Amino acid sequence: MPILSFGKQLCTVLAICVVLKAASQAQTFSSLFNFDGPDGIAPYSALAQGVDGRLYGTATEGGDYNCYPEQSGCGTIFGLTKAGKQTMLHTLEIQEGLTPYAGLLLGTSGSFYGTTVVGTVFTITRAGNLALLDSSCLNYPCTFGDGLNGLIQASDGNLYGTAYYAGQQGYGTIFKMTPSGSVSVLYNFCSQESCSDGANPIGNLVQGTDGYLYGVTTLGGTNCSPPHGCGTVFRITFNGTLITLHSFNGSDGSGPVGALTQGPDGDFYGTTAYGGNLSCGRSGGCGTVFKISRSGVFSMLYSFCADTGCPDGSEPGMGVNGMVLGTDGNFYGVTMFGGANGEGTVFKITPGGVLTTLHSFSGPDGEQPWAAPIQATNGLLYGTTAGGGSGTCEGGCGTIYSLDMGLGPFVAFLRAAGRVGQTGGILGQGLTGTTSVSLNGTPAEFTVISDTFIKATVPAGATTGYVSVTTPRGVLKSNVPFHVIP
Repeated sequence: MPILSFGKQLCTVLAICVVLKAASQAQTFSSLFNFDGPDGIAPYSALAQGVDGRLYGTATEGGDYNCYPEQSGCGTIFGLTKAGKQTMLHTLEIQEGLTPYAGLLLGTSGSFYGTTVVGTVFTITRAGNLALLDSSCLNYPCTFGDGLNGLIQASDGNLYGTAYYAGQQGYGTIFKMTPSGSVSVLYNFCSQESCSDGANPIGNLVQGTDGYLYGVTTLGGTNCSPPHGCGTVFRITFNGTLITLHSFNGSDGSGPVGALTQGPDGDFYGTTAYGGNLSCGRSGGCGTVFKISRSGVFSMLYSFCADTGCPDGSEPGMGVNGMVLGTDGNFYGVTMFGGANGEGTVFKITPGGVLTTLHSFSGPDGEQPWAAPIQATNGLLYGTTAGGGSGTCEGGCGTIYSLDMGLGPFVAFLRAAGRVGQTGGILGQGLTGTTSVSLNGTPAEFTVISDTFIKATVPAGATTGYVSVTTPRGVLKSNVPFHVIP
């Protein structure tokens, strides 16, 4: 099938294509890196922190221009120090897939998993050695789906993901993949009349503390004009039983994109690209932030473009990763447009819906951020913009930035759930000389692998709670609870 430049392709797909509170704490924005073509173009994806403390990511285009000249290259995979020094890991060739849109997933082995929109799943080491797990979707159509979003590794050790296209009905799928690459379809969307179960997911799944998988579909549902609909929120079991928790109706949002993020209260938080305030100046609304309980109790927290000119932003990020929960208990995300310069924003929103615009992009420092930032274990936020910067591409080739909100260092998990006796990874910094690791107060056996990585075993008698790591510089606590699976 013909391949458009990714931005045009996704915009075509999607187009079927409160009071703003002043920042109350100091923050420092820094431009770290400007893409310039051979090293990548248009990083739509979120970054991932590796076991070595570096940041890793993908650019949807760029690299080898001979790979796919009409798309300016097939894309790149790179590493980056927190100071902004980039290392090219791999330049994709056409037989390896096109357009790595979803970013990378850190696996329990320390290597990464990734996907390409045109149809592959791969692993790559920190040294840049790439191997294909599945390439059956290079040829259209594909059984389990193409237009692949990102992957998660669930508590059972398997990988789970969503695909926008194909499947039995052509409206996307949810699939399962073993670490060795064996694929099976869990669910085909639009299996119900008028796609009441949803259609065409653009977003990663997330595993809730109850063990189920949760996600959104961009289209479908019981509201708006069938069969397109305004999108849904769903829950699905490991055996493929899907329950629709909410169907958007436009006024409460439309076109949800990106993963849900579970808060400390157990509810999930997410964004819609459209809907909400219909007088915002954009047809179909400028997007919303919402929360929903595990049983489907829904509330809209914020509707973008509350004031003339959208100083608070519009169309919150269309990246697949969703908002990030910061160590201060607030959620951080991006809008593609709006802000003081019309080029997009970074925002913070409380669980109660109070929104603060933290940065408005202007072009030279980036523009059109699609993916929300991540919070690295040094406390800083790191993110990408699809355009802008000083690169030679028209409108810029994209950037990487950091945002210091004054949040302190912490430790994070490779996987935030496990059973007693299982060994998991802990990410951090300054871990050399660690004297103790405890899970909700219960001491755990551990091994310090490096200054940025520890392996620890879930101890007998442990209960769900936060992890504490005692280092020579002080105690580091986890940003989220570790869930002990019965």
